[in-house]
Order: sequence, then C-alpha cells, then structure tokens
Amino acid sequence: MSTPPFTDMDNLRALCREPVSSDPLAINQIAEREATLTKPAGSLGRLEELTSWLGAWQRRSTPRLERVQTIIFAGNHGVAAQGVSAWPSDVTALMVQNFHNGGAAINQLSRYADTTLTVETLEDLRPTEDFTQTAAMDDETFLRTLLRGFNAVSPETDLLCLGEMGIGNTTPAAALSAALFGGDGKEWAGRGAGNDDEAMARKISAIDRALELHRASLTDPLQVARRLGGHELAAIMGAVIAARVHGIPVLLDGFVCTAAVAPLHVLHPEGLTHCRIAHCSAEPGHTRLAAFLEQKPLLDFGLRLGEASGATLAVPLLRAALACHTGMHTFAEAGIG
Repeated sequence: MSTPPFTDMDNLRALCREPVSSDPLAINQIAEREATLTKPAGSLGRLEELTSWLGAWQRRSTPRLERVQTIIFAGNHGVAAQGVSAWPSDVTALMVQNFHNGGAAINQLSRYADTTLTVETLEDLRPTEDFTQTAAMDDETFLRTLLRGFNAVSPETDLLCLGEMGIGNTTPAAALSAALFGGDGKEWAGRGAGNDDEAMARKISAIDRALELHRASLTDPLQVARRLGGHELAAIMGAVIAARVHGIPVLLDGFVCTAAVAPLHVLHPEGLTHCRIAHCSAEPGHTRLAAFLEQKPLLDFGLRLGEASGATLAVPLLRAALACHTGMHTFAEAGIG
C-alpha cells in the first residue's frame, strides 16, 4: 500500500479505532514447536513471548529478522523558545548531519545490529508553533507529517525500530502524557538532555500553560497529538499505523517515541499490541507512561539519548530469541524421552 487509508482527521480516527488483528494460527504453531524443544516449558521466559509476538504480527509460523529497519524522524519545536531545553534548536540539524556522516551512537548500534538506518528530516526542520500560544500544528501539517511517517516504512520490513531527534522534544512528550493520562508538568517533566533547575521550572510552566490553553480539546487523542505534539512525533505515529497495516512488529525507543504513539492506545486498547517498548528511559515519565500502556520495557540501561538507540540495541535480543526457537533441537531429535 503506497498511500495511507486516511485523508482527513475523521478517516484517521476511524482507522485508529479499527486495528488489525495478529495471526492466531502463527501463534499456535509457534507454541506447538516451543513445547517440543529441549527445555522445561516456559524456561526461556520473555524470549518465548517475543518469538510468538514476532510471528503473530509477521503472520509467519517461523518468524524472520532479515530486513530490520531503523528510522529516525527529526523535527524542531516552537516551544523551545520558552527556554525548556539545555541546547539550542540548531543542534537538531547538526545531529542530523552527524547521523548522515556515521558519527552518532545510532550509527554504531545499527551497524552492530545489522539494521538499515534511515533519517527523515521533517518540514525542513522548521519548528512547530509554540504550543503555549496556539496549536503546535494545523490539521494539514499534522496529516502531512503523519503521511511522511507512514510512507517511510517499507512493507517488506520484518521489524521496525523507531526513534527521534528534536531539541526540546521531551517537553511535548510530557505534555502529551499529562493530557492523555492526567497530571501536570511537575509530575511528567524530566531534565531531558541536562536541564538545570531554572530550565526545569520553565519547562514545567510551559507544560502547565499549554494544558490550560488547550483544555477544551484534550478529550480527543488526535487533537492532543496535533496541539501538543511535534512533527517528528506525528511521523512516528504515522509509521506505527503503517506497521500495523503491513503486519510489521515495532520496537519503540524511549519517552518521546512512546508518548508519540500513546494516543493510539487511548483510541483503541489494542492499538499498540504490535509494538514493544524496547527500553525504559532514564526520563522519569517513561516508567509511568509504560505502565499506562500496560507494557514492560525489554531493557533498562539508564539510556536517555533518543535517536532509536534503545530500540536498535534490543534487536540482538530478538535475534537471540529467534535463534533459540529455530535452532534448538526437539526432544525427539535429541533422543530425550
């Protein structure tokens, strides 16, 4: 499918409320093989669950990880003008160039995990509007960036790893989380890329002012994403929608990435079942957000880098799970029992 099945907010909302199902036949066949392998039942714990999850969404009784795609979406934020970040917005462009030059952490992790790395620069890095003053995006921009994310996903992908780059984007992530699940800036804001106490106070104030300004629209998860999100966050949501349409399991990165897709969970309780949170970010709101989404992150290494680093780091873990499932001998092959 080259274009998404939505052209306006109503189409998008209808699509999000009718998520695609996984393949129960693949789940059953994977479970049947697991039961014959030379180990006590369930002894590989979450590795077994991950294999089943991969097969369920790939719709294959033997999952594969031959084509793994890592995508970083980059965008800038008008709310950065409120002094919510320790870094200036022009660092976003410099980091995008670093990705292209192969000099970032994600380049090394992607090479090690054998993923295809692509970087999508959104809206030429023009910032969103300052959401303490008005909506971050109008409908047209929101849908356009969603479409950009949707079309960035190759339908042939076996596993999709998502991440972001955008100075100041933990502020919209915290605002989104508060709007969707309750609370205020103090409960959801963290220090991001190194904020001092004064910057933290500005960040909390910006979130609280935005929540009050947009309060009348916060019962609609898509309006929350449009008004309080960002270009890269909208693109991440579009990519996750595409993955569900194409039957692709997804590894989500940290706080920003998870917040970007949280509206899909609110729209439908199974809206993110094809996704796993790859790691628990050091950003304090991420633990709370994962609990609201009823997920337990795969890793907890204290990462707070973004750029799909945690998602890509988890790929070898999934490769290990799959290697056990496909490579182990059965009891019959081992002459046991």
